[in-house]
Amino acid sequence: MVLPNQLTVLRILLTPVFLWLFLSDNLTMNLISVFVFFIAALTDWYDGWLARKYNYITDWGKFLDPLADKILTSTAFFGFVIIGRLELWMALIIVFRDFFITGVRIYAEIKELDFKTSSIAKAKTFIQMAFLYFLLLLYFFEKVKPENGIWKEALTFLDNQTAIYWTMFAITLLTLYTLIDYFIHNRNLFRLTKKK
Repeated sequence: MVLPNQLTVLRILLTPVFLWLFLSDNLTMNLISVFVFFIAALTDWYDGWLARKYNYITDWGKFLDPLADKILTSTAFFGFVIIGRLELWMALIIVFRDFFITGVRIYAEIKELDFKTSSIAKAKTFIQMAFLYFLLLLYFFEKVKPENGIWKEALTFLDNQTAIYWTMFAITLLTLYTLIDYFIHNRNLFRLTKKK
């Protein structure tokens, strides 16, 4: 197994470790969970860079890499649902869309069919990850409980559940829009899939 695929497998293995640490009652484990998530996310960037630079592109990698990404982000979303920071119905919509499109993409790769990825879908992924990073950093500082006045005021300002709710709502709408956009731009692929 080439190194990029090993990193992809590592990302999958780190995901349940992250969730276990994240949901622990132990403060130290909670803090470690944030670093585990960032390490897992870093493997996504690094394995992609390695695959492109050294042409380590394999059918196994095409299948596993996008799946590993969705497993990691979906787990993080559900982690925040469990601790009461996000709404379950929004997380379910995002996760369903992401796994559905990932499944279609994998099918297209296997069948060597053209699958078009739009710039709006790439922007959606970036926004999702940025939002998760924000929530994780907020979670980290909530656990640390900074005593410094400026940091404490900043934390109070950022820890606005109403703003978090509506940001997640906007991301959910954007995610639904990208699902519709995929259907429009890949309608020929979906017709072929339906016929088979």
